[in-house]
Amino acid sequence: MITGPTFDEMLRPGRIAAGTRRRARQVRERDPLDVHNLFNISWRDADDRIMAFTLPPQLTGVETPIAVLYGRDFPSGSHKVGAAYSVLLEGVLTGDVDPARHVLVWPSTGNYGIGGAWVGGRMGCDSLVVLPEGMSRERFERIEGYGARIRRTAGSESNVKEIYDETKRLRASGDHIRILNQFEVMGNYRFHYYVTGNTIAELAGELAGAGIGGGVVSAFVSAMGSGGTIAAGDRLRQIWPQHKIVGLEPQQCPTLYNNGYGAHDIEGIGDKHVTWIHNVLNMDALMCIDDLACLQGLQLLSEARARQVLVDRYGADPALVARLGTHLGISGVCNILGAIKTVRHYGFGADDLVVTVATDAIDRYHSVMADMARTHGELDEAAATGRIERIFRGAGGDRVLPGTPDVRQRWHNLKYYTWVEQQGKSVEELDAQREPAWWVAEQRKVGDIDARLLRLRAADAPVAS
Repeated sequence: MITGPTFDEMLRPGRIAAGTRRRARQVRERDPLDVHNLFNISWRDADDRIMAFTLPPQLTGVETPIAVLYGRDFPSGSHKVGAAYSVLLEGVLTGDVDPARHVLVWPSTGNYGIGGAWVGGRMGCDSLVVLPEGMSRERFERIEGYGARIRRTAGSESNVKEIYDETKRLRASGDHIRILNQFEVMGNYRFHYYVTGNTIAELAGELAGAGIGGGVVSAFVSAMGSGGTIAAGDRLRQIWPQHKIVGLEPQQCPTLYNNGYGAHDIEGIGDKHVTWIHNVLNMDALMCIDDLACLQGLQLLSEARARQVLVDRYGADPALVARLGTHLGISGVCNILGAIKTVRHYGFGADDLVVTVATDAIDRYHSVMADMARTHGELDEAAATGRIERIFRGAGGDRVLPGTPDVRQRWHNLKYYTWVEQQGKSVEELDAQREPAWWVAEQRKVGDIDARLLRLRAADAPVAS
């Protein structure tokens, strides 16, 4: 049985055994498929620096610093690998998953499936990723490159019902199938609550030491796909009770804002249902983001000549602008636009700090950007300036739904249609989520899971070390 880090080691990789950490550093770039890369699942790099940058105000048009944690340098190229690992690890430790005999099914619209293919391969598992056929070409190539098989379903980002239908058929095919559903399994929630949330809290302190913000995270902003990433806000709320948790949806298909009608092109978010693991009763606001604005914004930042306008015309730092061209994907741009809207909506100032994430990077969207260039043309200085002003600096406060008590209850009630009517949950289970104690109990399982893994190591089971 092959395992990797505990939750605590993912948060603070300096606590990993010295020999294991040294080996993980050696293979990080040299051999991405080496099993020791499991110990590189962390928001910290090989030198223990948090993988984050602060956006240039010349782009955002606001004085509030906006920090972006980026997932590009995780194994598999996205922080979703952390959720995939946590879900699989918990299954192995509880005995629900046996890598020697079970086929793992990873329902996904992209990054979680890629992460599952990578993690499953490192931990000796046979993996099958269920993925809509309309996702970017790079997603399929990466999954197959990691040795997993693919089952294509109809539609694209907003067609999760079709994924569920396929996983139901697979589950009925025999006891050898194990469905690792990111939308339902709380290991996804726990990774982001504990690892992402506490990393953000530590980032706030580091930035304050550098004169950026006041050491408090005023708001965490995240679009919802599986509903895992936004769990970091639950941890931040415990540290700072006045902290704001802001969720984002595509305005072309807003589930919480307008019952999930339509389709959209922000790969990785907005899956037309309320996930089981999303604590909607803890969300302060919902904002809608235009998918075309995200695509056009990424095109601006991915084209070198257009990106250079931020340096030449606006005076932005060249090194930071270069990062914008390599560290963002479509959903990352969505999150940035949501963060700018959040600053304006709440009237934050220079001493505040807003944090968001970039799940993946441009390497998964070259084909999409090629389509954008064919459709809209490459950007000259005038066109680039127009997009900077309209999309980023002009991001306003439209389509904002405050999370009042009545609205939060309506968000929660929407879970009924997927989880009780379709996926076999009971009304009693759904009602239990109304109580904060239910979520606290799930959070506290982090310590138990870590203890189980440490006991496994102490028993001299084979691990990557």
